[in-house]
Amino acid sequence: MDNEVSFEAEEFSPDVNLSRYLQNIRRFPILSPEEEYNLATEYVKTKDAKISYKLITSHLRLVVKVVSKFRGYGLPMSEMISEGNIGLLYAVDKFDPEKGFRFSTYALWWIKASVQKYVLNSWSLVKIGTTAAQKKLFFNLRKVKNRLNLSDDRDLSHDVLKNIAQSLDVSVQEVTDMNMRLKSHDGSLNVVVDSDSESGKELLDFIADGKPNQEEVFVRSEIMAQRRRLFSKALCCLNEREKDILFKRRMLEKSITLDDLSKYYAISKERVRQIELNSIRKIRNNIMQ
Repeated sequence: MDNEVSFEAEEFSPDVNLSRYLQNIRRFPILSPEEEYNLATEYVKTKDAKISYKLITSHLRLVVKVVSKFRGYGLPMSEMISEGNIGLLYAVDKFDPEKGFRFSTYALWWIKASVQKYVLNSWSLVKIGTTAAQKKLFFNLRKVKNRLNLSDDRDLSHDVLKNIAQSLDVSVQEVTDMNMRLKSHDGSLNVVVDSDSESGKELLDFIADGKPNQEEVFVRSEIMAQRRRLFSKALCCLNEREKDILFKRRMLEKSITLDDLSKYYAISKERVRQIELNSIRKIRNNIMQ
């Protein structure tokens, strides 16, 4: 590393001492657009670790600025900063300076995406949002409520729900469901059901195991094996053309069209359909014997 690094690696991590980390990253100068471009261009050519170090350290304050907007989710700042720094590392490796954007603009997207992913994964044991609209709702609902001076534990009126849904381009039901999720907290399955009882039974003790036992797994595997043997045996009753048509019509992830098969075999589409259905009938009859 360059001589300008004047503190140990531990000081560089927000997990050790957050206040010291915030002080240390101020030592790194903010790059001008020209300096960003020149360093990024050189890094694309050389992949020099010293150059990537300069790009990364000059944008550590950008990570902290992004993370500060996620304080309301009750997650450790140090962990969110660490996740944001990971996004910054990805940005350095994937940045193309010739596309006309500043590195800071490009890095901002990666940092924010990395922190958002961490927040979504950490907020609840049950995944809150999978679609882009749900993620947008999760991160914007609290902002909207704060703007309207609405507390987190307050039920929202229909008019407020409707206005929020329109502003975020989601349904009223989605806003209602997300608001309930944000109001509640995940419970632990290790909570003792009756603290006065000496049994010490937890909620987890009352949840049935839905997984099949060894005997059920064995029986199912035997049934599947028997079905495969019967089907393989039944295929012997078909000629090569019937096997080919049946396979291409019913066993491929994307089936071949009747039109394509009719051209290949120089027969009508109706005849291809008849061969397909007759093949299925032959296999069924063979298995039933």
